[in-house]
Amino acid sequence: MTETVKIISPVDGSVYAERPLASGSEIEAAVVQAGAGRLAWAATTIAERQKILTHFVDALALMNDEIVPELAWQMGRPVRFGGEKRGVEERSHYMIALATEALAPSMRPAKEGFTRYITREPLGTVMVIAPWNYPFLTAVNSIVPGLMAGNAIILKHASQTLLAGERFAAAAASAGLPAGLFQNLVLGHADTEKLIGSGKIDHINFTGSVEGGRRIERAAAGTFATLGLELGGKDPAYVRADANLDYAAENLVDGSFFNSGQSCCGVERIYVHKDAYDGFVERFVEQARGWTLGNPLDADTIIGPMARGSFADHVRQQTEEAVRGGATRHLNWGDSRDVAGSPYLAPEVLTGVNHQMSVMREESFGPVVGIMKVADDAEAITLMNDSPYGLTASIWTDDLDAAASIGAQVETGTVFANRCDYLDPALVWTGVKDTGKGGGLSEIGYQNLTQPKSFHLKRV
Repeated sequence: MTETVKIISPVDGSVYAERPLASGSEIEAAVVQAGAGRLAWAATTIAERQKILTHFVDALALMNDEIVPELAWQMGRPVRFGGEKRGVEERSHYMIALATEALAPSMRPAKEGFTRYITREPLGTVMVIAPWNYPFLTAVNSIVPGLMAGNAIILKHASQTLLAGERFAAAAASAGLPAGLFQNLVLGHADTEKLIGSGKIDHINFTGSVEGGRRIERAAAGTFATLGLELGGKDPAYVRADANLDYAAENLVDGSFFNSGQSCCGVERIYVHKDAYDGFVERFVEQARGWTLGNPLDADTIIGPMARGSFADHVRQQTEEAVRGGATRHLNWGDSRDVAGSPYLAPEVLTGVNHQMSVMREESFGPVVGIMKVADDAEAITLMNDSPYGLTASIWTDDLDAAASIGAQVETGTVFANRCDYLDPALVWTGVKDTGKGGGLSEIGYQNLTQPKSFHLKRV
């Protein structure tokens, strides 16, 4: 009997879609076909690849009207937000255009009698293991530059968002990529780890949990495959005394609760200077009251269900632990759907929190945020760094020099000033500590998806 994967919709608990797992022979065939496709792709110029991959992105965009409700059914994001089309286009078009420069030979200084330069060569077959929370945005970070650089791509999408993988495959076929160059496989954990350990994968890009990253590293041990790992996060924000409090509150509510808090770089803890604390909390709570819970297929819904009831229960447990420890809840909606086991979870704001509480130390990945008062910049920096994670940190201030100085002392991959929860494709997307290793996008993303090759040519 063929084993299958079912997408259990957070909207109503129904089976939204079901797909068979790839068989061993299908996995082997995909690897062989990827290699053949890569050989055909190697014969194309950068300009030809740019044209084809632009068609690939356009083909994805044309599916958006179908993708938006699919996302609501698969992982709960409200349809009002229009899916991920704008971000996918921004990142993809930037990386496609950047390829001309990023993949050009790097000429060495003139030396009489010699020609010397370094090229960037494809790694080979790249496996992209994509998450469910932003199933298109996270995947294009590797898929588009990976293909532009000359690699073949094998996509293993999260079981919660399998249909995103099918959309990518359809776009690849529509764009006219060489047969086999892009593969979408439905895999379980065991077959994923077996494929990684086979020695037939040259690079793995994984976005997911810290424990998932450890399993990837163990599976790849001894293969010498390179890794790009974006793992857990507990991203902080610091509101200084000179911040525009209305602006900071509005944007930090969005950064905390958008996508039901299920964002890799979502804000999970906020530190506020003592002189701004009361005014900020008042504004933040008032803004948060407008983020009401509802059915994601309803155009008026701002907060949809989390992807799974177990994820929501984790956040409930963190919140209840904090309240037992003395924290104050400021929203406490009392929505009839917000009960144990349900993916429907209303947003919550907590004050009176401290770093002995898991809600301020451990990843929540849901719509809850704790707000702490601090005495000065030094205390804020200490608390921001009191975490095993480091993806982004945001500083809210009228003094950008101070923001840069504070940011230099924060252990993180990206420093924001007066914005958050955004990925600029011109800047490398990376993390420190348990958040992972490697980096995507920008020219550094291309460096991580290629290997250098030196040419040392002597005239005689």
